[in-house]
Amino acid sequence: MAQRTPAEIRSSIEANRQELAVSVQRLRGEVQRVTDWRAHVERHRTEIQLGAAAVGLMLGARMLRRRRKRKRAA
Repeated sequence: MAQRTPAEIRSSIEANRQELAVSVQRLRGEVQRVTDWRAHVERHRTEIQLGAAAVGLMLGARMLRRRRKRKRAA
């Protein structure tokens, strides 16, 4: 490999530093977008409501079964 001059090395380091800054900025934006739970709720409102209703029905059915078992045992 050919020897690089100190100026070439500095230039390469500066170019890498600038690329890294751009990459970090993009990553911050992506992390912010992915972790924005309010946006996820807004986009998936119907699915969340259906899931909550299903959980409510399952819990209600389970409570009814327990109540019926207690009445039979008494």
